[in-house]
Amino acid sequence: MAVKLTKMQKKVNYDAKLSKFLDHYTQILVVGADNVGSNQLQNIRHGLRGESVVLMGKNTMMKRTIRMHAEKTGNKNILNLIPLLVGNVGLVFTKGDLKEVSEVVAKYKVAAPARVGLIAPIDVVVPPGNTGLDPSQTSFFQVLNIPTKINKGTVEIVTPVDLIKQGEKVGSSEAALLTKLGRKPFSYGLIVQSVYENGSVFSPEVLYLTEDDLADKFANGVAQVAAFSLAVNYPSLAASPHMIINGYKNLLSLAVATDYSFKHAEKVEEYLKDPSKFVSVAGAVPVGVDSSAPAAAEKDEKKEEPEESSEEEGGLMGLFD
Repeated sequence: MAVKLTKMQKKVNYDAKLSKFLDHYTQILVVGADNVGSNQLQNIRHGLRGESVVLMGKNTMMKRTIRMHAEKTGNKNILNLIPLLVGNVGLVFTKGDLKEVSEVVAKYKVAAPARVGLIAPIDVVVPPGNTGLDPSQTSFFQVLNIPTKINKGTVEIVTPVDLIKQGEKVGSSEAALLTKLGRKPFSYGLIVQSVYENGSVFSPEVLYLTEDDLADKFANGVAQVAAFSLAVNYPSLAASPHMIINGYKNLLSLAVATDYSFKHAEKVEEYLKDPSKFVSVAGAVPVGVDSSAPAAAEKDEKKEEPEESSEEEGGLMGLFD
């Protein structure tokens, strides 16, 4: 016969379990658990078994244990978890790859009906088609302003209907209609809200960043630093190449406009005086010659060939007429 534990004993056991996990794990996923049933949670625990542990509990108990553990061990970084414990949340302790664990957690979703008063997580659209309901249900569709027609003794929806918008509360009529249609438009599961790793807290979107994404973000940051440095005329590592080339352009324009010259401006000045010197010999088109002339000549020759052949044909025909 199982011994029934008192509330105090349950709290002591919970504190010991959470403290043990805080000692052994440095990676934690904070997950939202709204509308997640016990059977579904058991399946998630089974799917994560081996390298991850799911721990649920009251937020007050978790915060209390975290504070006591931080005072006991001197690990103040663990206190960064406390602001994340808001609402119906749980903790997933893991030693595996955070991205893979979050994908496993997201995989366990269960379809659920639209119950009255729930906040719709997605838009619900009723597609056109046969509902399988008898004509006596037509008035029910009329209340919801859904156009229907009777087809082969059943009610048929004529056009798609935007029944519920994301973020809206599900009304009694909408819930009743979806129940009649046998639809379960929503799906619920553990949702990763935040990631904790060795004292750092970040958004779960960071787990899905690729090397190309990081390179793009870094390049964008460098471009912003360079633009700011150029705007305030402050030399920085990002802006120095631009400043040097801009200075060279200024000196070059000065050398072209005046008799002043320097080594790196000589070739530009020489080109401006006589551009024909810089035309390559192989495949070059002399200055002043239309490059389209040879092509036009070839086209003319091709046009003339058919005319000659037609004359020959005409001559032969004349001999035998």
